[in-house]
Amino acid sequence: MNKKTFILIGFIILKFILQYVLISPEYDLQRDEYLHLDQANHLAWGYLSVPPVTSWFSYLILLLGNSVFWVKFFPALFGALTLLIVWKTIELLKGNLYALILGALCVLFSCLLRLNTLYQPNSFDVLCWTAFYYVLIQYITVENTKWLYIGGVVFAFGFLNKYNIVFLFLGLVPAILLSQQRKILAKKEFYFALILGLILILPNLYWQYSNHFPIVHHMKELAETQLVNVDRANFLKEQILFFIGGLLVILAGLYAVLLYQPFKKYQLFFVTFVFTLLIFIYFKAKAYYAIGLYPIYIAFGAVFLSQILNNGWKRFLKPVFILIPILFFIPMYDIAFPNKSPEYIVAHSEKYKKMGMLRWEDGKDHHLPQDFADMLGWKELARKTDSLYALLPNQKETIVICDNYGQAGAINYYTKKGIKAVSFNADYLNWFDLSIRYKHLIRVKDFEENDKEMKETSPYFESSVIGGEVTNQYARGYRATIFVFTNAKIDINKRLEQEINEEKNKIIND
Repeated sequence: MNKKTFILIGFIILKFILQYVLISPEYDLQRDEYLHLDQANHLAWGYLSVPPVTSWFSYLILLLGNSVFWVKFFPALFGALTLLIVWKTIELLKGNLYALILGALCVLFSCLLRLNTLYQPNSFDVLCWTAFYYVLIQYITVENTKWLYIGGVVFAFGFLNKYNIVFLFLGLVPAILLSQQRKILAKKEFYFALILGLILILPNLYWQYSNHFPIVHHMKELAETQLVNVDRANFLKEQILFFIGGLLVILAGLYAVLLYQPFKKYQLFFVTFVFTLLIFIYFKAKAYYAIGLYPIYIAFGAVFLSQILNNGWKRFLKPVFILIPILFFIPMYDIAFPNKSPEYIVAHSEKYKKMGMLRWEDGKDHHLPQDFADMLGWKELARKTDSLYALLPNQKETIVICDNYGQAGAINYYTKKGIKAVSFNADYLNWFDLSIRYKHLIRVKDFEENDKEMKETSPYFESSVIGGEVTNQYARGYRATIFVFTNAKIDINKRLEQEINEEKNKIIND
């Protein structure tokens, strides 16, 4: 084993260690993670919320025991592979050991540490963006058409993971047309690669078609409830913060692909960066959608700096560039991760507020960062629901309906009673089992929505009671209430079918 390989393995091990130690055991899984894990029980070529790839990894996690260790392993793995690809890109660009270490540090001590703590499509999305750009560099460097086919496969998997990779395509097309690489359009292999990619994503496109393109409804809802609160100035500020320790290296990489003579054939990477960022800004995308854009420029910048800092006084700057990502990580460690208790964060809220971390998707400031608040109260909710479920006769005739996918997913993940909770929210809309004749209902309602529940629902049952609520005041679902209704006077299944059809019609009409 040579020195480079030994150092690379060290970085990868450190990456995995950090991903596990940066989360305090006080926190549960995050809201979205429960939904993605539940998809393993309902494998399909598409979902209302995401494409299918995450469900494949969820199925692997299920086979491995569904423990938190494996839930956290996969995003850590995707982050480690992103670091590996940047390393391999630096080697491809003839970078020396200094360039390799610099690039690895900039990737390691970045926003990816936080992104890779959560089991969501975002970690694999960044990996696919980085892998695709690496494939493009390989093709430009050696002009071997096998890389076109590999690119088609990488893009397809990226698409089947998160439609966000379409932004990469939209930014790359004008860059190719404006560069010398437009000669690729004359190669038949390019079109064969496009067809290969299309064949791979066709099952998901067919699923979208068969389900009346719910992605349109999802994007409309996203735009109305979340993207409307996106501030373009904040978007740009967050771009700087994502890789703050490697910012100078990224800027050096952009300069290099534009003006550095040895990188002249990679000039399209400057154009695609500009176009992609402008497209994100135009559509008022969430800031983190653009994270996948940056790792590859760390590779360009690390190689460029390693080559221009070798002579004269400039060589004294080499340790400075090495230290910068480490020094920036120190304050980031203090506030960017769920490694502090909720009580600590509330007591030191000012520093979190200055960084804009208390601002949620609703555009307002709250006690905790949204992701942190979304990691509290779930075990409590599941435990209380389990206890109430166990008290009911004929449990198979009991349906548990939640207000949102986080509640349903958490109950299903932690349940000891085999509950299969559902919701009229997100993918659960397709997961109701109406083959069972239900007589009892456990209803989990958000606090803001529970005022009328007892009054409106209790007349349809012989017995009604409030069974409990989430008491963790820092949880996003604080005071979510568990209602228990038994011995139905009406046909619950018929009412459920009506509500399901109404929700599906909304999607179709959108």
